[in-house]
Amino acid sequence: MSTVEQHYANHLAPIYLWMTGGAESALQAGRDDLAALDLTLAPGCTVADLGAGFGMHAIPLAERGYRVTAVDRSELLLDSLEVLRGDLAIETVHADLLEFRSYLPDPVAAIFCMGDTLTHLPDFAALDTLIARVAAALLPGGAFVATFRDYTTELVGDRRFIPVRADADRILTCFLEYRPDTVLVHDILHERELGVWRTRVSHYPKLRLSGAVLADVCAANGLAAGLDSSPRGMVSLVARRR
Repeated sequence: MSTVEQHYANHLAPIYLWMTGGAESALQAGRDDLAALDLTLAPGCTVADLGAGFGMHAIPLAERGYRVTAVDRSELLLDSLEVLRGDLAIETVHADLLEFRSYLPDPVAAIFCMGDTLTHLPDFAALDTLIARVAAALLPGGAFVATFRDYTTELVGDRRFIPVRADADRILTCFLEYRPDTVLVHDILHERELGVWRTRVSHYPKLRLSGAVLADVCAANGLAAGLDSSPRGMVSLVARRR
């Protein structure tokens, strides 16, 4: 089984923009995610985007006039962000999510962790650590915003096979295999190379995290959380530092 970092470096990162429908489609989805939030921030404030990838949410945040620190473990995805951001006020940081505070010299108005990033943490102890560090890095009244997929309800039979995207030369399908605290995500990639179809398979674990559990962890760290659903079928959480 690959680690999350290995899986992205060797399997997903090279096709991630394609997987999300291309840059403009993905950025519009990010704009829609942000528009769906009941969240107002001061103009020109500083925010952090954890698991920023190629900038699906970091770029729309910067388009709104915020100064963004974008943290991700994938150099390849951050390279894409650097190309896509133009002259927007985004600083990219290649680092593990749990180390994000080292790159924020001062408390910030908001911390975003969207697009299923939280489920990539190795275990629930890491989740506790991250939320404690998020709470400490927020200004009073600052917001923590997260979206993620709830894998606590098991899919059965053929429903465990999830088509992601397909075109004439590439097909990506996920298969889910459940364990008590995690789900193993098998990414099955078929690609046409010089007229011949090749298949590559890699899998990695994701946390089976629920909205209620995340809200409880936030509350234990002084963050008052509200739960909703996001436009793309994920759980959405906005938590304010008391």
